[in-house]
Amino acid sequence: ILGSPGAPASTTGGVTYTHFSTGGGMPPGSGSGTILYTTSPRRRDVIRESTHEGHHTKMVQLGPRYGSIPSIVPEVMFPPASPRAPSHPPSAPTAEIGAIRPPKGIEVLDPWGIPFPNTPIPLPSGA
Repeated sequence: ILGSPGAPASTTGGVTYTHFSTGGGMPPGSGSGTILYTTSPRRRDVIRESTHEGHHTKMVQLGPRYGSIPSIVPEVMFPPASPRAPSHPPSAPTAEIGAIRPPKGIEVLDPWGIPFPNTPIPLPSGA
């Protein structure tokens, strides 16, 4: 509850700082400070459990490491892929797919069929 306002506060603070907003802007460090303040006890507990109490086995230590890889790989791959993206727009069909859009053998879904009812289903979970 205490840490939740930290993310929008740090975003708002960063935006107002970069746009040199005068008056009414929140300091950029307030949100980051809130996030660090609320995560510090957890970090302290993990260090205490692993060093003094010996609860963290090798398998427990590998879990977060392997769990972070799927979020780091796209961050690393984005810069090399960015320059190529404008050179291959999805609206320009290539010779490999028969130079037509949509490719041969692929039927286009009726937007009022399956996609329409599947659109409002996830919306209440976000609210």
